[in-house]
Amino acid sequence: MIKMVEGFPSTFGDDYQLNTNEFIRYAATTFPEVEVISRNLDGTLMRYNYEKAYARVGKLANALKKLGVKPGDRIGVMEWNTHRFFELYLAISGIGAVLLQINPRISDEDRSYVINHAGATVICISESMVSLIESVQEELDNVREYIILHDEKQNIIKTKLTPAHDYETLLEPESSQYDWPMINECSAYSGAYTSGTTGKPKAVYYSHRTICLHTLCLSTLCSINANDVLMQIVPMFHCHGWGVFFCAALTGAKLVFSGKYTAEETQPLVDLLISEKVTMTCGAPAIFMPMLHYIKTLKDKPHFNNLRMLSGATAPPVSVMKDYAAMGADIIHAYGATETTPIVSLNFLKPSLAHLPEEEKWALRLKQGCPVPFVSWKLLDGNGKEVPRDGESVGEGHYRGPWITASYYDDERSKDAFTEDGYWKSGDALTMDKYGYLKVTDRFKDVIKSGGEWISSIDLENAIMAHPHVVEASVAGIPHPKWEERPLALVVLNNTARDVTEEDILNFIMPKFAKWQLPDRILFVDAIPKTSVGKFSKKDIRKEYGNFYSQQ
Repeated sequence: MIKMVEGFPSTFGDDYQLNTNEFIRYAATTFPEVEVISRNLDGTLMRYNYEKAYARVGKLANALKKLGVKPGDRIGVMEWNTHRFFELYLAISGIGAVLLQINPRISDEDRSYVINHAGATVICISESMVSLIESVQEELDNVREYIILHDEKQNIIKTKLTPAHDYETLLEPESSQYDWPMINECSAYSGAYTSGTTGKPKAVYYSHRTICLHTLCLSTLCSINANDVLMQIVPMFHCHGWGVFFCAALTGAKLVFSGKYTAEETQPLVDLLISEKVTMTCGAPAIFMPMLHYIKTLKDKPHFNNLRMLSGATAPPVSVMKDYAAMGADIIHAYGATETTPIVSLNFLKPSLAHLPEEEKWALRLKQGCPVPFVSWKLLDGNGKEVPRDGESVGEGHYRGPWITASYYDDERSKDAFTEDGYWKSGDALTMDKYGYLKVTDRFKDVIKSGGEWISSIDLENAIMAHPHVVEASVAGIPHPKWEERPLALVVLNNTARDVTEEDILNFIMPKFAKWQLPDRILFVDAIPKTSVGKFSKKDIRKEYGNFYSQQ
């Protein structure tokens, strides 16, 4: 348990609560004219500002109150990255209710489970996603109202959902003035569910205090200020899009919402980066890499001005980082999880290490970075002892802090996911070097055990993706009749690849690995299975190729 010491009382307003409504109130008061831009489904841009956004948030709060939404109610939202999602985050949490983030990429079974487990009473849904709720409507236990989100006001709503309201029609008659309450900062402002790679999705509920402190920390570490232009690329239904849009409101930065996009068509994202002169964004290599491939097709290559690209989910290949750097963009490797709000570590090259040779600097930049302030952490071996900080010894990451969940909501799995003293067990295998940089070597469940030795699938993936003709690569441990497990690599080649062979790939990565660590086979595929949040799905790879080596 945490040891608490009672000190001398302060004279400050420690009962003044940290609430999410302060983000938009401050932005509208201090930076009322600063633009907020949202990309519509047809590709056009909607432009307004923080003052007008605050007015609409007030209208939405009044509309929700008329619908009977009360403090503590869970309101589900399934929407693209738009200004409406921004308004919903602020209005729902501002009246004391809870925004439930619903991932449209999960199965119908998981979607109905999430909505019922959360006890959601109202669902706000993009018109383009209506069918995803219609397919499970009969299974929803508590939902009593639906709000349909459009780019324009609709008099006729085409849906089987009932009763269904049009978002803009609800807002139109309402006053922009709302008597915002002060909410206990330990109350939940939003809830999210893990992607459910093992069993049913697990729920975490973020408090007002959690997101306020996380936003302050992220803004500080990323040096975000009113000179910046922030673009929201991470889906806002996934761990609140890492909270980047809150950082914009907090600092008065111009804010750009990317709307709907896909990894197969990243032109709109690149166009927005260029046209709006974006200086800060966030995403996964699964998005940044296709964006880079598109940029390389342009006759006139852009040069970005102080663009910082916060990158998470998986490690970006160093070759991709170097290509972006040549265009003035800095990929900042970050690490975290749904359970950690998500930032646990960020990677900046410390000035004290500026003397290192260039390749050593890149090797450092490829790591997950240094732990952020206010988060306590441990790297523990199988016996519960802390491992040396030598860059080699591997331990499981354990975390505790003001934006680390202390339990899962209504879930018996909590007892196995946390230590007695309140640390969350990440399941990630990490090392820490002498400079304090963390490196994720694998998920413990994904580490490949071959002939009694361990092989990092992540190191193999990064090495393969450095090949100039490789778009994506995933490596999984597949059962082997002699060696227990052996690495199998799935590789997606780009359109310029000509006669690339397994031997070419193996020769390319061979200098970095012992021979026994190399994959026995490399399979060229059109696509690699992914989870609902864009990570390589090792579970699906092992399921599909589980008998591959036994049949050779």
